[in-house]
Amino acid sequence: MTELASLEIETGREVSGSVIWLHGLGASGHDFEPIVPLLRIPPELPLRFVFPHAPEIPVTINGRYVMPAWYDILEMNLDRRIDEAQLRASAQAVGALITRERSRGIPAERIVIAGFSQGGAVGFELALCWPERLAGLLALSTYFATRRSIEPHPANAGLPIAIHHGVQDPVVSESHGREAAELLTDWGYPVEYRTWPMEHAVAPAQIRDIGLWLAARLGRPA
Repeated sequence: MTELASLEIETGREVSGSVIWLHGLGASGHDFEPIVPLLRIPPELPLRFVFPHAPEIPVTINGRYVMPAWYDILEMNLDRRIDEAQLRASAQAVGALITRERSRGIPAERIVIAGFSQGGAVGFELALCWPERLAGLLALSTYFATRRSIEPHPANAGLPIAIHHGVQDPVVSESHGREAAELLTDWGYPVEYRTWPMEHAVAPAQIRDIGLWLAARLGRPA
């Protein structure tokens, strides 16, 4: 996979941490661009938000229509059979953005991976397998697609994970988020699981909660 194009927003000068945020199927990095000011990140915590754009590929469940996607979804059954090789290729491509952030002076432990829907599935694979400790993983309205085949890296054992899901989600059932939270808790990860009265979306009250969580993960070291 070629290098991912991305949109970047910095909330202040002398950036001290980064959030790499992955969009969902059929969207782009611009999808979550408007969320940045709504997070109310404290001015004393200047962050860089990196919103990569997924490549355009044929998607089987949509009649092979070509659209932005992190991987192909082969069947919309309970387990959502997907192209795991493509998902891992996307995780590797996003991993190159972590490496780039490190080259710009941001330590891995001050980088959060966030993802919505398909982007969250890539986020699980990337963050849990990354060989350097990260600051946290935010998984929104998503599912743990590689739970049966993933090989987590010990560097991120105990990684703080926040999983949010809408209880009325008709696209990715809330049961998927709950099952991911339960499995990761069983594996020893500290998981914060939140549900919201919404469908496959992000709610205003949730956005404020995300901002507080990011500030807690990326607050300046003492």
